[in-house]
Amino acid sequence: MDVGALIIGDELLSGKRQDKHLQGLIRILAARGMKLSWAEYLGDRPERITDALKRAFASPDLVFSFGGIGATPDDHTRQCAATALGVPLAVHPEARALIEERFGEEAYPHRINMGAFPESARIIPNPVNQIPGFSVSNVHFVPGFPAMAWPMIEWVLDTHYVHLFNDQPDVEETLVALEAREGDLISLMQDMTARYPALRFSSLPNFGNARFAQMHIEFGFTGAPALVGIAIAELEKALKAQGYEVVRKAG
Repeated sequence: MDVGALIIGDELLSGKRQDKHLQGLIRILAARGMKLSWAEYLGDRPERITDALKRAFASPDLVFSFGGIGATPDDHTRQCAATALGVPLAVHPEARALIEERFGEEAYPHRINMGAFPESARIIPNPVNQIPGFSVSNVHFVPGFPAMAWPMIEWVLDTHYVHLFNDQPDVEETLVALEAREGDLISLMQDMTARYPALRFSSLPNFGNARFAQMHIEFGFTGAPALVGIAIAELEKALKAQGYEVVRKAG
C-alpha cells in the first residue's frame, strides 16, 4: 500500500508559513519502516480540494490530509470530503460529546461544526485539545497544527496499520562512477532495472563537485537490504569491467 499526503492551505503556497508536515510525516513513517510515496500541496480552493479527495478515495493508497478541518470560513476540507463522497455532513455523536465537554455552551453555534464529518466517518482522537479529526476508508484527516496532527497520525498508524510496519525497512546504497556519462551507460542501466524490478534505481549525473572534481554519475538502488547488496555489487563489477573507476558508499 502506497502512502500519500495532501497538505492544504493558502498560507503554505504564499510563503507566509513554512510547511513542517512533509518532513514530520516522513519521520513518523520511517520510525515504522514505511515510506511516503507521494505528496500534493493544495490551496484553499474547494474545487481543487474536492478533486484531490475524489482521487484519494478512489485509490487503494493510505492518505493523510493536513489542514482545513477547523470552523473558520477558509476551512473547506470537511465539506470537500463530503462532496467528494457524495454524502452530507453530519455532526458525529462522539465528536459532539467531546466538543460540548471541551467548550460547554460556547460549543454553539460555531465550534460544534468542527465535529461535522461526512456520513460514516470515524473519529481520530486529538490528545492536545480533544477536537477530533476523522477518517473515511484509508483517508485520514488531521488539523494543520503539527503539535496536534503528528500524534494523531501516530495513533492512526499504530491502531489500524500495524500490518504495514516493516522491521527490516528498505535501504539505499549508492556508488559513483568517475568520468562516466549517462549516454554511454543506457544499455547497462536498462539491463540492471530489468534484472531487479523489485528495486528502485536512480541515476544522478554531475559535472563535478567538492568531493569529485571530475564528471561522474551517482547510481543508487533502494529496496530490501539483501537484494540491494547483490544489485549494487553486480553494477560495480559491470562498471569496472567497462574501465570506470568506482567509489562505493552506503546511502
